[in-house]
Amino acid sequence: MKRSLALIGFAMLAVLVGLVPAASVGAAPRPSSYTLPGSAVFPEGVAYQPTTGNFFVSSTTDGSILRGNVMEPDAAPFIAGGGVQFSAIGVKVDEAGRLIVAGGVTGEVRVYDAATGALIRTFTTGSGGFLNDIAVAKNGDLFVTDSFRPVLWRVPAAEIHSGAAEPAEAWLDLTGTIPYTAGQFNVNGIVATDNGKHLLVSQSFTSELFRIDVATKSVTEVDLGGQAVAGDGLALLGRILYAGEPFLHQVAKVSLSGDLSSGTVLSRTTDPSFLTPTTLAVAAGRLLVVNSQFERLFAGLPPILPFTISSIPLP
Repeated sequence: MKRSLALIGFAMLAVLVGLVPAASVGAAPRPSSYTLPGSAVFPEGVAYQPTTGNFFVSSTTDGSILRGNVMEPDAAPFIAGGGVQFSAIGVKVDEAGRLIVAGGVTGEVRVYDAATGALIRTFTTGSGGFLNDIAVAKNGDLFVTDSFRPVLWRVPAAEIHSGAAEPAEAWLDLTGTIPYTAGQFNVNGIVATDNGKHLLVSQSFTSELFRIDVATKSVTEVDLGGQAVAGDGLALLGRILYAGEPFLHQVAKVSLSGDLSSGTVLSRTTDPSFLTPTTLAVAAGRLLVVNSQFERLFAGLPPILPFTISSIPLP
């Protein structure tokens, strides 16, 4: 009997090991930063794929996507850019292995195969907006923020398949619930809760956070006790929210209440490697932080090469 239990235990261990990306088994410590190829990348978005250990980074200048692995120090080109035809801002990977890219002023959301880079489908929202970031809900729906237009866009999971370009759904009109200021970047980062009931979005210009109930579409400001969070990209781990604060060169850590209606800023983390940190992703106990260098770009200064992604312990 004891021998049988031992054999079962070894079998279960083998199954569990099989669920861990091969690169993490017996490997050397992970790098503290990742080098991005190119002299004018000015990256913005990052997405992590737990099943492979790969991460994907967007280039704002030509719409290209770079891919790296958390065990390797250098990323490499993955999807070629389209120049002025497409921009790449926020990126996410869903559980089906699809890479979703928000296209900024192009008004497009593109869905790629995360393994091959093949374009699967394009969703359109028209002109006049700036598609910034993406959340993948529990049911597979995509929610996309628009920093210029007070609209939250949705792509239903059932529509994410090969086919001709199709309009995205203007799912929620934010007029009167979240302030929008003309000429500024307004609603920016977005995350979905694990249970699929809520979305959290950042208003980066006013430094506020908002909760959206998916079932009722009600919008509530998250009470931060008077604290400001100038969030760009967001990452949610349970009830801990991480927010990149680009022009403050830091990452805010917020503890949220059970119903997400309030939160407490626990810390603000800086790092010598941060260069206008925009978006971030939780990657197996560490935080990947994009060093966009937008501050230098907007000031007309040359970038500090190479462009990098910082990897820090979870604050």
